[in-house]
Amino acid sequence: MTVTVEARDGCLCVSGDMTLETATALFARGLEISKSQSQPPVFDLAAVDEVDSSGLAVLFGWMRAAEAQGKILRIENPPANLVSLAQVYDVSDLLPLS
Repeated sequence: MTVTVEARDGCLCVSGDMTLETATALFARGLEISKSQSQPPVFDLAAVDEVDSSGLAVLFGWMRAAEAQGKILRIENPPANLVSLAQVYDVSDLLPLS
């Protein structure tokens, strides 16, 4: 399973699976790119295929890191399974979904 995060058109575009198998590398890569940008991070999840609870943990980790830098993270194009999972865990209101 592969996952990528790349800066494109003012967004951090995530593609692949946001699962336990990819969470560590995904978190590190997203953090690396978002810290190098001066603008608040906008993660575009349009190309994400699968999300599990580890994917939610990655998003919350990115949010904490952005807040530590005085930035507010935004999430665009969340996949339906992410929205559903956030509802199951009752954390939908905590996610900055666009």
